Amino acid sequence: MASAAVLKALDELRSGRFVLVYDADGREEETDMVVASESVTSDIIRVMRKDAGGLICTTADVRVQEALGLPFLSELFLGMAEHYPVMQKLTPNDIPYDVKSAFGITINHRRTFTGITDDDRALTISEFAGLAKRALTSEDGWAKNEFGKNFRAPGHVHLLNTSKRILETRFGHTELATALVIMAGMVPSATVCEMMGDDGKALTKDKASEYARAHGYVFLEGADIVAAWKELKGR
Repeated sequence: MASAAVLKALDELRSGRFVLVYDADGREEETDMVVASESVTSDIIRVMRKDAGGLICTTADVRVQEALGLPFLSELFLGMAEHYPVMQKLTPNDIPYDVKSAFGITINHRRTFTGITDDDRALTISEFAGLAKRALTSEDGWAKNEFGKNFRAPGHVHLLNTSKRILETRFGHTELATALVIMAGMVPSATVCEMMGDDGKALTKDKASEYARAHGYVFLEGADIVAAWKELKGR
């Protein structure tokens, strides 16, 4: 059985609430606020912006990536190298805590204005989650057309692409958060934001845990999620 904390976290996500996730000692050593993308509202964005303070990003598992044709940003940059040779030099091959960046493209929904307001980002994320859900059962090509019709790039919502086999080769917040919403039976997209401290550094694990207790949020370590995910995949 998954730990009681993981089971509680899945219930919280289904209820539209935050879960706090610390990746691991020796990795980024950061805690992200995590919520299911289908639950994102303007109030959710406001809390992330004020209480977390990092970069608000939205994940996409490999099924969504394939249905919508989502590239990794590093792949796009390498494809530009013939015309912009500097992009070859900027290849992210020295990330100290990982082998590959999860960053994908940035998007705005076409009904947004600037794209950065709480309302605009909430609209972009919730509409992306809705399209992702429909894309998983749509005919080939439909979702790509809908994506282009309803969204524009670049924008103010950063997409993060999971690795092909979640929590097998990469153990970042992109995979950890997406595994949680999948285990919760929700659209395979989570919205995450790193928690920053007033000292200009990432909020420490102890302080993030204190914040979770003060607000009644579940606090998880990456290892708890990995164990639950392996159990699920092993069934």
